Amino acid sequence: MKDEDIERCVISVNQAIILFILAGIAEIGGGYLIWQWLREDKPWWFGILGAIVLVVYGVIPTFQKFPSFGRVYAAYGGVFILLAILWGWGIDKKTPDVYDWIGALMCLIGVTVILWAPRH
Repeated sequence: MKDEDIERCVISVNQAIILFILAGIAEIGGGYLIWQWLREDKPWWFGILGAIVLVVYGVIPTFQKFPSFGRVYAAYGGVFILLAILWGWGIDKKTPDVYDWIGALMCLIGVTVILWAPRH
């Protein structure tokens, strides 16, 4: 493999990871705002802002370079699980236990297999 091919591959992987993280933050953040509005009696504009953020979340995955919608969303699901655990830890102050971390690791292994397994 040539150096420029390796560099292109690294850029592609980094771009995919960044887009997954952005999508996850948007989905979790939008859902959280709506949760706050409906369950925690926050003002109505929390719900409107949450809905806008969720629309943005719907657009972000379209920037992925992978050709398959299903594959992108399947892989994103694994990233989402890790981000949800981190959100709960950082925002809701719910400390993940060892099983949360093991489950998240298993999901990330699945993401790697789904996206980068050699296919013919």
